[in-house]
Amino acid sequence: MKNYEYHRIGRLAEQLENAGIDRDIIGQIMEGGEDILRKTSPEKKADWLRSAMFKMNRLLDMPTRKVVREGCACCLGGKRLKTSQSIAKDNKTLEDRVKAANEANYVGSIKMQENGEILAQFDIQKEAPYRCYCLPQAKEPLPITYCFCCGGHVKHHLQIALGRELDCTVRSSALSSGGKKPCTFSLRIKE
Repeated sequence: MKNYEYHRIGRLAEQLENAGIDRDIIGQIMEGGEDILRKTSPEKKADWLRSAMFKMNRLLDMPTRKVVREGCACCLGGKRLKTSQSIAKDNKTLEDRVKAANEANYVGSIKMQENGEILAQFDIQKEAPYRCYCLPQAKEPLPITYCFCCGGHVKHHLQIALGRELDCTVRSSALSSGGKKPCTFSLRIKE
């Protein structure tokens, strides 16, 4: 595997390889990634990532894209992990755990829906234009594929807090909607 200086690009390459993607396809997706350096402007980094997401959309099926990008999730440890573990330890029922996760507001607002799904919404900004906190320097919208990474972050912490295996769907994002919609994730408890 090539060495990529910019960590988001290196992580993407690593996860593509972990998913068993053919090397030629990885090469197409990662083309030019080795030229993105720490000193590269944030806008050029965002442009490269936009291009990579479009290539992923064209070359990989949805389940594979989701696995790859969820594997790129960051901020999986530290205070958020401790909060997740504390919620699981201190609350016995699923309803109490959902309520505690919502009150902790460490992965956004959390609400149990009537259909049994859990809705998580990053609610730091209350109205449009919404802003992406992961890639704020993006001048143009990116495919929602990029946002599966944040979905992986939310899924990781809520699986621990709720003590259940979850499947995450990105419903909307500030980044993919050009700031028109908030980052919203729907999580379904796997049976």
